[in-house]
Parts: sequence; structure tokens; C-alpha cells
Amino acid sequence: MIDTLYFLALLSSAMAWGRLGLLSEGSARNGTRGGSGDRCTCDAFLPSSTFPIKDLVVVEQTAVEISHKLELEMGKLEDYEIKLTAYEERIIELSVQIEKIEKNPDAYNDADKVEIKIEIKQAEALIKELHLSIKGSTTVFESLHIQITVMVQTLTRLELTYDKNLVLVTRREYIEVQLQLEECERRHQELFNPNIGSCAHTGIIKVSKPVVSQLNANLNAGYKYGGWGKDSKPIPHRESMYWYSGYSSASIVDIRLYTNYKNLLLRNHFQHLNLHSSWYGTGNNFIFRDNTLYYQINNPFGLAKLNFTTGKYESKVIPRASSRFSYTNSPNQNFDFAADESGLWVTYANEESAGRMVIAKINELSFGVEEEWQTSVYKPGVSNAFMVCGVLYAVKTVDIKTEEIFYKYDTKTKQESYISVPFERFQDKYSNLDFNPTDQKLYMYNDGYYVNYHLWFNYTTKATVEPPLLLS
Repeated sequence: MIDTLYFLALLSSAMAWGRLGLLSEGSARNGTRGGSGDRCTCDAFLPSSTFPIKDLVVVEQTAVEISHKLELEMGKLEDYEIKLTAYEERIIELSVQIEKIEKNPDAYNDADKVEIKIEIKQAEALIKELHLSIKGSTTVFESLHIQITVMVQTLTRLELTYDKNLVLVTRREYIEVQLQLEECERRHQELFNPNIGSCAHTGIIKVSKPVVSQLNANLNAGYKYGGWGKDSKPIPHRESMYWYSGYSSASIVDIRLYTNYKNLLLRNHFQHLNLHSSWYGTGNNFIFRDNTLYYQINNPFGLAKLNFTTGKYESKVIPRASSRFSYTNSPNQNFDFAADESGLWVTYANEESAGRMVIAKINELSFGVEEEWQTSVYKPGVSNAFMVCGVLYAVKTVDIKTEEIFYKYDTKTKQESYISVPFERFQDKYSNLDFNPTDQKLYMYNDGYYVNYHLWFNYTTKATVEPPLLLS
């Protein structure tokens, strides 16, 4: 909220100067006064109030102070818990001793009884001391509560006074709706599509309408090239992680990682990784798998692999691959990485195939090509492609609003066929389209926007293929 209010303050100042400039230019009156020459006058109307930045600074300082006090008090509470446990144990011991004395008073002399009395008084003194400490902490917490109440009131007043367009309220409501949508999607997957990871189907039969999350983390519609999504083979404790990388050209220079969908919406990344200049990539059909970025490079022309767990960078040249063939609407997309239930893939075209697409299975450990399949589909006639259960699906543009999955090639049977599964496109052009096997969604980077689609598969009794083992 504080960052947003800073922005509103700057915006208010900018609007004030803009208005001053316009009125100065349009309201200037030239005239000759007393023969002394031309004299220029202007009328300017400034805003009636300025943003109270001092109030915001006080709120920020108060927040820091409260945070520090809370840390101190939480430390004290841990100490209180330890002391209470020790006192409780000591009181139980004293109670046992007193009970023994009451049952058999003749077995104890006066010195023993005096010692017990002293220990009881010491325990009483310690309890009183602890009571005073707890009472002091209670006072501190009450004071902190008052400070927080005043801080919230100040922020609310600033928001009501200066956020005339209800930007903050709308933003909060938007995030809440997005999170509700994600929860709804999760429950829908559990109820209606419980076979995530299974390949016991005959293929895609339907694609949902586009689910638009929001504009990219750079808040820049000019960042038309990029990608986003989830790790297709997440490492432990990062199953909910999302990633994003975008740029104003078909280049890969950095990547942002988010702990979950909410932080993606809040643009609150936990890691922003800038690639070394010698590792920059090109094209936009890159993927994130096993905490590793797989992407295309041009020097040398080939494949690149950057493992963010180990920091290790590797590159691989595919000798027969050609830089001449790319997708219809996207430059420099000569290699297209994909991931599905069976592992990692890359597609490309070469001169020997006359520009027709080649499918290659990649060994994730050696980063080498295990096997290749030649298709009959001409790559420049394809707008994008992805893999599901070892089957290549090629997409083409039908009109300004529609894409169509029109072709598939099964690497298990080496059979290819033409199909028709149309789906709606949110914006005019897109640079990245990939399937994620962890949730069976298509992720599209569409003119700077995060977009995803649900997929429906034809689960039949004839489709009894077991899901392939994931490559380790």
C-alpha cells in the first residue's frame, strides 16, 4: 500500500505540473505596457491540496518501530514460556516435599522445614517477577495495538482522499477474485479431472476459453515476448512455484520466480535471476523444468540449459538444425522446448526435411538427443506447438480471434493425423504456448498477458496406455 501511495503522490505532482504547463501555454496574454516592450503574463491553477508525504513517512517509521518492538516482545514470550515450565516443575517438587512432611513430620527437623519455607518464598518472588514482566508485555501490546490502529486510520484516510479512482480497492478485489478462481479451478480438477499424469486417453477434444490472469510483472504491454507458467517437474517444496520472463524483443535476459499464484498476482517474486550476458537467449519457446531453464541461443546456434540449483550452464549444438525456419508470427523461434508426462522434448526444422518439423527427445541428464521423429507439417505454417503424452500438437492461426489445434503426431505409433480443435485467443499475437503435465493446462504468453487454458481429453476404454515413467 505504501508503494502505491508513493506512486499516487508522484502522479499527483506530475498532474499538477502538466496542468500548469498547459494552462501557461494556452492562457498567456501578450500586451504592451507603457511602451516598455512586450510583457508576457499567464494564469495557472494549481491543485487545492498537495500529497502529505510527511504523514506517509510517519506511517512507514511507525511500521518499522512496531516490527522491532514485536520482535523484542516475541523473544520475551519465548523466555516466559521457558521460565513457566521451570517454575511449574519446581512447584510440583515443593508440593511433593510438603506432602511428605505433613504425613511424617517427625522425620524432618526444623532446618529442613526452614529450607522448604525459603524455597517457597523464592518461588513466590520469581512468580511475582514473571507476573510483572507479563503485565509489562501486555502494556506494550496494548500500546502497539493503538499505534497500529492509528496507522491504519492514517492509511485509510490517505487512500480515501487521494485514491479517487479506487485503484487500491479494485486491486484488492481483483486479487481476491483471482484467488477464488484458482481455488475453484483446483476443486474442479479434483472432481472432474482426477487423472492428472495419466495418458490413458486418445487425445485432446476440447480447449476452454482463455483464463486471463493479468499484465506481466513489468507492467509493460511493450514486453510482448516472453513466457510464464509452472515448473513442469518441480523440486521438493516448490510444487506451487510460478515463473515469468519477458522482454521487448525476442530475447531471454532474466527470469522471476514466485512462491505461489497469489505472489505472482501481487508481483512479489522471491527470486529475480539475471542471466550472464554471455548466456543470453533468443526466441521465446523456453520452459522451466526441475528448477532449470531450457532455451535457445544463437552463439553458437543451439540449445542451452541453466540449472538454478547448481548454477551450472550447458549448451548443445544440433548439427542439422536450421535457423531459417521459425513459427508464423514469431521471429527466432527455431527451437521449441516442450515437457510432458514422459519428459523433455525439443522441436525444430532443417534443410533436409525442407522445413518440416522434427521432434527430438532430450535426455535431461546428458542433455543429448535420444531419438528423433520426422513429421510432415511445415514449420513456417505453424503458429506454435506443444507435447502431451508423447504426442506433438501443432497449432495454426485461423483468424484474428481464433487458433486451432490442427495436427498431431504420435511418437509411440509414428502415426500422424489432421484434427480440428479451435480455441479463442485473448490478444492478437502470442510468443509462447506450452503444456504443463502437473495441472494439464496450456500456458500462453499473449501480447504481455498471462493466459492459460484447461484441456479436456477423450478418456475411453480403448485408451489403456499406462503413463510413461518420468526421466530422473
